[in-house]
Amino acid sequence: MVESDSDTNISKHCNVTDDRLKNGGSKELELKNISAQINSNSRSDLTPPTLEASHIKEKSLKDPEKGHNLKADFEEAIELAGYGRFHYILLAICGLVSTSEEMDVISMSFILPSAQCDLNLNTQTKGWLNSIIFIGMMVGAYAWGSVADSLGRKKVLIVISVMNAMCIVASSFCQTYALFMIFRFLNGAALGGSGPVIWSYFAEFQPKSKRGSMLSFMAAFWTLGNLFVAGLAWLIIPSSIGLYTPYFIYNSWRIFLLVCSLPSFLVAALLLYLPESPKFLLSQGRNEEALAIFRGIYVTNTGKSKELYPVKELLIDAKLQIELESTTKPIKGKCMTMLADIADNSKQLFMSPILKFTIISITINFTFHIGYYGLMMWFPELFNRFDEYSRNHPGEEASVCEVTKYVVNSGSHSDSGVCSAKIPSTVFMESLITVASALPANIIAVIGMDRLGRKFFLVFSTVSAGLCSAGMFFVYNKTHNLVVSAVFSGVISCGNAALDCLITEVFPTQLRATGVAISMVAARLGGIIGNVVIATLLDMYCPAPTFIVAILLAGGGLMCLFLPNTTRTALS
Repeated sequence: MVESDSDTNISKHCNVTDDRLKNGGSKELELKNISAQINSNSRSDLTPPTLEASHIKEKSLKDPEKGHNLKADFEEAIELAGYGRFHYILLAICGLVSTSEEMDVISMSFILPSAQCDLNLNTQTKGWLNSIIFIGMMVGAYAWGSVADSLGRKKVLIVISVMNAMCIVASSFCQTYALFMIFRFLNGAALGGSGPVIWSYFAEFQPKSKRGSMLSFMAAFWTLGNLFVAGLAWLIIPSSIGLYTPYFIYNSWRIFLLVCSLPSFLVAALLLYLPESPKFLLSQGRNEEALAIFRGIYVTNTGKSKELYPVKELLIDAKLQIELESTTKPIKGKCMTMLADIADNSKQLFMSPILKFTIISITINFTFHIGYYGLMMWFPELFNRFDEYSRNHPGEEASVCEVTKYVVNSGSHSDSGVCSAKIPSTVFMESLITVASALPANIIAVIGMDRLGRKFFLVFSTVSAGLCSAGMFFVYNKTHNLVVSAVFSGVISCGNAALDCLITEVFPTQLRATGVAISMVAARLGGIIGNVVIATLLDMYCPAPTFIVAILLAGGGLMCLFLPNTTRTALS
């Protein structure tokens, strides 16, 4: 018969007690000590095996001899991998994805004044040309986000980047409005997946203590995209470079589009060197692959051997374990599995308790982007209209509405007006100043996002941007227009960073890309309505768009107060 450790301990304590009793010790006191020691040992030895089997732990287990973490959940594992070189490389590559995305979206606003002659554009067709990319993004966002939640973030991002670049190149060769619209739609369909997938991917590598500031850093790359595209437009579009024949024209604004496609090709190549999201792999039950990625991050950040990484096994929390068990039912074929995942993810987003988050995030994104794209996409056009008015009315002041009325009835947008593709470089310089004003705002967001919180920045931004939108009605010259536009650009960029953080964090891992994608669908719908409605109202009922945008921005921003606080909390 094998003697247990507990029996051995009892024997030892009994022997000690007998000796002490001979020396006159207190029998009652010794019996209490023996009982306490036995209970302590029993609790240690008889730990229920189901605790480890269920993988439900909040703290990592320690090796009693070496002090190494043998088991850890995701948050502990990413913390123990250190923070350094890997995360900065990740930021640079993911940031470039955001930069290329924003360049492709906003580039249309810079070519509209120049392309109006080549493509025979008026205010309404300009509005639809601005909007078609958002229609494509609305279609693509949901599809790509759902695929990313099923097949992985990295693969989807590479495919999106290649498709996006090829569509931009093809659109630059288009000679007709209809064909140009088709490729801009396809371009949007690719871009639609870029936003939700890259934000989910980047966030899932960040420890909770750094996530807010790093996501704000990511948002700053949108501003860089605006700066690059404005700078390129200023350098390329006013020039006379290009190819001109009776049958084919490849002029400066087309060359500008071609240059804007280069970052997407570069991104596709760089993404090959990044790993898949370990958070996604854990949500798929691929623990060993996730652990190998953590080891690689540890090596890159610390320069030490991967054998020294203290985590030897990854734990899955109770909620994720239940979800894993429910999603591992056998389904024939990869396509059937993916379609089933997409349907299931979509269903879960509109069920309690996620339903509340979904509705609020949709509402905020819709109202926010009506204002953001509704005004930002039209700033170069407004600058051009002010410039045209001032050339024909030197020294005179006029409101936005008066300037618009002149351009539509008597200027280049009228039926009798002479179409001019020659846009003064001052228009692009003013646009560059407008987007550059977002840089200080982005720095403030990076520094304060984890201190003041996402909700503070979102409410402050949307209310301030709403006031700027209303202030557009009181603009009476180019300088006023530039100041209001610059302030709007700065405060709205803070809100954009806060919104991206909040919406990315509020959804659980297995639904994150799909949830962000559905929110992005609402954002793109807001972009479509913002561009079409503002284009129509600007010419027909001029005061209306500025006040409509003001109310929507402020009201939508306040909706975030109904979402949970995600500042410095673990990703669910």
